[in-house]
Amino acid sequence: MSALSLLILLSGCGDASWNSPYPATDAVSQTVYSSFDERPKHLDPARSYSVNENVFLAQIYEPPLQYHFLLRPYRLTPLSAVEVPVPSYFDAAGNPLPADAPASEIARSDYLIRIQPGIRFQPHPAFAVDAEGRHRYHALSPSDLTGINRLADFPETGSRELTAEDFVYQIKRLAAPWTHSPIAGLMQQHIRGFQALAEQLATAAGQAPLEQIATLRASSLEGVEALDRYSFRISLTGKYPQFAYWLAMPFFAPMPWEAEVFYAQPGMAERNITLDWYPVGTGPFMLSENNPNLRMVLTRNPHFHGETYPTEGMPGDRESGILDDAGKPLPLIDHAIYSLEKESIPRWNKFLQGYYDSSGISSDAFDQAIQIDSQGEPILTEAMREQGISLLTSVEPSIFYLGFNMLDPVIGGDSPRARLLRRAISIAVDFEEFISIFANGRGLVAQSPIPPGIFGHREGESGINPFVYEWRQGHAVRRSLDEARVLMEQAGYPGGMDRETGRALTINYEAVATGPDDRARLNWIRKQFAKLGIELVIRSTDYNRFQDKLRNGTGQVFMFGWNADYPDPENFLFLLYGPHGKVKYQGENAANYANPEFDRLFDEMKFMEDGPERQAILDRLVEIARTDAPWIWGFHPKAFSLHHQWMHNAHPNQMANNTLKYRRIDPALREQLRHDWNRPILWPLWAGAGLLVLLIVPAWWLVRRRERSTAL
Repeated sequence: MSALSLLILLSGCGDASWNSPYPATDAVSQTVYSSFDERPKHLDPARSYSVNENVFLAQIYEPPLQYHFLLRPYRLTPLSAVEVPVPSYFDAAGNPLPADAPASEIARSDYLIRIQPGIRFQPHPAFAVDAEGRHRYHALSPSDLTGINRLADFPETGSRELTAEDFVYQIKRLAAPWTHSPIAGLMQQHIRGFQALAEQLATAAGQAPLEQIATLRASSLEGVEALDRYSFRISLTGKYPQFAYWLAMPFFAPMPWEAEVFYAQPGMAERNITLDWYPVGTGPFMLSENNPNLRMVLTRNPHFHGETYPTEGMPGDRESGILDDAGKPLPLIDHAIYSLEKESIPRWNKFLQGYYDSSGISSDAFDQAIQIDSQGEPILTEAMREQGISLLTSVEPSIFYLGFNMLDPVIGGDSPRARLLRRAISIAVDFEEFISIFANGRGLVAQSPIPPGIFGHREGESGINPFVYEWRQGHAVRRSLDEARVLMEQAGYPGGMDRETGRALTINYEAVATGPDDRARLNWIRKQFAKLGIELVIRSTDYNRFQDKLRNGTGQVFMFGWNADYPDPENFLFLLYGPHGKVKYQGENAANYANPEFDRLFDEMKFMEDGPERQAILDRLVEIARTDAPWIWGFHPKAFSLHHQWMHNAHPNQMANNTLKYRRIDPALREQLRHDWNRPILWPLWAGAGLLVLLIVPAWWLVRRRERSTAL
């Protein structure tokens, strides 16, 4: 009987779905399957400022603006707002100024933001009301919370329309000391009255949470005012064109006061029923399950006001199929399930099995997924192509650079000798090789601080750094080491020897190193300087000590990076702006570079709108920086992602985080390919069953024979 049972069991294992991690009912659903490796710490839009949190926040909250999904350079478009606001300018007396008024004359910039009527918040217990209109869950007692362990345990939900006051309330939250918003310091510099409100609210920091909310609601902010139900105004000090980009970040998403009151009640935080755990938004999705030790689930918001897929793209987009869904209502999927995967190998294997729809590429899996063609371009391996997997690459709005401390008497300063030395080193440090060895080819050598996709970036021959590269047969080619050695001789360091002292030139490199990979990278950097006869002394330390050296200006050479907050050239060139010097001003100019002409042009450029005049100034700024060479420009990282053939509208957009709504799934194709790729290998079980039968039958025959002989 045991062998027979086993055979019956095995006969039911012909379907590959028996080893699927998902319920059979999900097989044909419009669901995206993905993963995460770290629990989001903050889902409160006033506090969150990390990539892994934005994966969720950007699908739930709707600030006034967003980035166009397809157009490049990156372009702002309306989200909850009716249109992208155009600032109005005023002088110190309150008189209107023309749009082209000099920045020095502008005392105030007003942004009038009109929001779309009819937008509603997602279903949430905070909005639930009784027959008399009183909120059901705003005065909960300890006994009311008996049996309540998660948000879904509240039986009633409600909703209401979004108003301008919800945006005003959120901006005031940014000023509240108890929210610890990471952009509070920056907003103090720009929003009128922001600092005064922060100081006023500091007196309420010791109040109970519900009292703090009452204080916040009763407060006013000079520079932010609701004009009517669907419009509000933000007033800035002076001119700050980049403010529009902040209006596309979750910091400026609306927050209903009802949600804050709901979560602030005693007993909620002990149950993890907080805004950091359960966000409340108007976006296309809501967080229906938050179990960060297992999975997080986004579900279509039934109150979503509606948005359509873009109808405009870049040349070639229509041919590529990325515009096939143009004009269709969003979102195109119903659910997104993110499973916790702390290790890269299980995540990668599940992607290959079809249980995740997309994947990044870890270093361990890179050779399995990617090969480099004869032109040096990354392409998919044959195994990936056979599975119908597609590769998307995009240059990130980031830069890693090797900086020179311009305060150093040897490597810094504006003397011809130091400048020639920096240019020689810039040629010798081969970042093409660095990208190949340490980044798996995932990078683009930088010719200036401005990455592709950002206004001001130049392509082709006009975009190369002529001090390090020359243009040959349609390509940028790094200048030879012979040219670098000539520069060394002109600088007074023939063969790496200081002509004045007769000693070998020694330079210190400040590093943060923690493991064997760092050791290989530092050895590589040492060899680059050795090409010119320069002895590089590696001074490795922890990150805090490294930061201290930058702040004190005690280092000579270092590697650093910057990731854009918003896609504007100002957000990169300010890293070379003299008044942002690290030592003197504690700013982000870690090289302590200062050039009077550069600073003057930067002050002029940062207030300008994109156009030919701004481009001309940007070209001059880049030319000055290339001439002085305070950085070796390094490289812009490239993002690589893989997608299965059943996922549509996967398109790289390094500034927009709210792209889940554009995804579309072919669930039937996905289920078929999962079935084909995961057919159970049953022959070992059959062989085991056969062996079991061979063992059992003779034993059974012997027992039966003995029973019969005993009976006789």
